[in-house]
Amino acid sequence: MVARGILRAHDPRPVTTNFDPNAAASPSSGIFGLNSTLDEAAVQVLPVPFDATASYRKGAWKGPDAIFRASKQVDLFDLATGRPYEAGIAMLDADPGVQKRNREASKLADRVIAAGGVVTGKPPLEKALAEVNALGAEVNQRVYRAAKSALESGKLLALVGGDHSTPFGAIRAALERYPKLGVLHFDAHADLRVAYEGFEWSHASIMENVLRRLPLAKLVQVGIRDFCEDEFDLIRASKGRVATLFDRDWQNAKLEGRDLKRVVREHLAKLPRDVYVSFDIDALDPTLCPNTGTPVPGGLSWGETMFWLDELVRAKKRVVALDLNEVNPGPDDDGESDSFDAMVGARLLYRMIATALATRR
Repeated sequence: MVARGILRAHDPRPVTTNFDPNAAASPSSGIFGLNSTLDEAAVQVLPVPFDATASYRKGAWKGPDAIFRASKQVDLFDLATGRPYEAGIAMLDADPGVQKRNREASKLADRVIAAGGVVTGKPPLEKALAEVNALGAEVNQRVYRAAKSALESGKLLALVGGDHSTPFGAIRAALERYPKLGVLHFDAHADLRVAYEGFEWSHASIMENVLRRLPLAKLVQVGIRDFCEDEFDLIRASKGRVATLFDRDWQNAKLEGRDLKRVVREHLAKLPRDVYVSFDIDALDPTLCPNTGTPVPGGLSWGETMFWLDELVRAKKRVVALDLNEVNPGPDDDGESDSFDAMVGARLLYRMIATALATRR
């Protein structure tokens, strides 16, 4: 079979014209074992190794590389969508500037986190917090420029974090290109906190930042089960701008024997045609992502997640961009072996890409 795959940006090899999707991945191949160029690929994967404001368990900054390694074990044929790899999936090299900012910001943020975010009247901590916020804003700009370039070239953008603060620039770029865009947000957390622990670009504030700073018309949330009262009040006061399917209601629907297909379709119907999918891995049952930064009991099973993605295709939406965040390979990650978290993350990323491509046919 002749197919197109991907090549990492630094790999100088020519495009392989004969590619066997059933063979083992070559050690020198790109993400998912594919081997075509960034220019040829319909999908660009943007790694953003940044998790400076992670307040419970750090390590998501290693997620993009861990997913890349684990992706070599993913079978390419997909029962739901066929051969998504034929469109080409290319992973950019991580921006060294983002990596540097993560190291700098993490050292400063750890001091603020240790103080519980209470920095008023403590000049060294106030300065540290201001510097973290400035570094976070710079990362947003770097992500925005990379995302805008991918979208303007007609690519499907797939951002891989990092913590859940990382996709702000990508959502901004997508909204500029698709002004009527809606966001489908899978998460254990509402992510509607205002500057959590003082961090303006906190992983716990991504959707609050999107709603306050960007002209997003609709946010649909799924899997939410950990949130504060202020976040709950924001949802209720949004006048329909935010539609949240709390995990409690999802679990009750299952226990009561309700038609889950109808529940899914009712919530997807609230989205406009153009959709950005933002997926925090902790939306899943934590047995599927035990090392994620802030695991929460409950959540979606693997089968339920696949059902949501399948229904997204049937709903005739068009996914213009997506992100996957908070995949943490764990403290034993050695940069070579594959953790369970990374294996799950790689498979979820492939199915999200497959879904998005299917909506764009």
